[in-house]
Amino acid sequence: MTSLPRIGFVGLGNMGGPMCQRLVGAGYPVSAFDLNPDALERVVAVGAVAATSAAACAAQADIFLTSLPRPDHVEAVMAGDNGALAHLKSGSLWVDLTTNRNELVFRLASQAPQGVAVVDSPVTGAVDGARNGKLTLFAGGDQVSFDRAAEVLGHLGLVIHCGALGTGNVVKLVTNQLWFIGAAAIGEGFATGMANGVELGTLWHAIRSSVGDSFVAQHDAPSIFAGHYDPSFSLDLCLKDLRLIQELNRNVRAALPMTTAAEGAFALAASRYGAQAAELHVARRIEDDAGISMRLEGDWVPPWEQ
Repeated sequence: MTSLPRIGFVGLGNMGGPMCQRLVGAGYPVSAFDLNPDALERVVAVGAVAATSAAACAAQADIFLTSLPRPDHVEAVMAGDNGALAHLKSGSLWVDLTTNRNELVFRLASQAPQGVAVVDSPVTGAVDGARNGKLTLFAGGDQVSFDRAAEVLGHLGLVIHCGALGTGNVVKLVTNQLWFIGAAAIGEGFATGMANGVELGTLWHAIRSSVGDSFVAQHDAPSIFAGHYDPSFSLDLCLKDLRLIQELNRNVRAALPMTTAAEGAFALAASRYGAQAAELHVARRIEDDAGISMRLEGDWVPPWEQ
């Protein structure tokens, strides 16, 4: 019987923590590291082993996973003589679950020690998807590396092979492009209906039962109704991804006004409520300016508790 590969996991935040815990639960030997001792303690409590640093975590791993908020965090963890990349052993695989900048992924992959393979595999599906193993993971890399990664990533959700290294990030950013446009728009739709005499609950039911339906209507609208606006993802992270999306859009050579408008809507919300405010403050800004309330009575279980 073949033994399971040793997993190294760095980045134990809102998404990384639940993903790491699922791999522990699947029986993998997992070494983990995070700068936040509380986040590290939560995965140790379910069976992970605490590493003393990202580099030490990488040195022990057959498959090394990173789940970090931003590209600059990935560079800080991975790059340089003391970075995790330099400590990966020949034959190991680095899978970056971060929504990242391809230029950085390509540069780090070119600096990987001989015999170390790289796959980019950003994820979507929110905190509840991470907790419940119902994420979608967009993987870019050669077929052999993908097949190896998919055996582990399959415990986290649906794994889609998008093509060569870097295509995982492209597909993830396209899905976020459409998500952000929808999130920026749904508050406008609610406001338009309410301002013209339609009750919010009726409006929402009609949207979900029509061509207006979307992930935003199904998953995100209850966070507006509850008034917490989903703090598991910040306006700052939305704007980070929108900047990465705009970098990709330069290759289109055509105006993409919907994406530009969404970026403006999130920037306006961030200037009003602060960059760390919950993502759906993009709808709260409309509430406040229009003088309406989108609170709706109901048992709205927060996504991170589902």
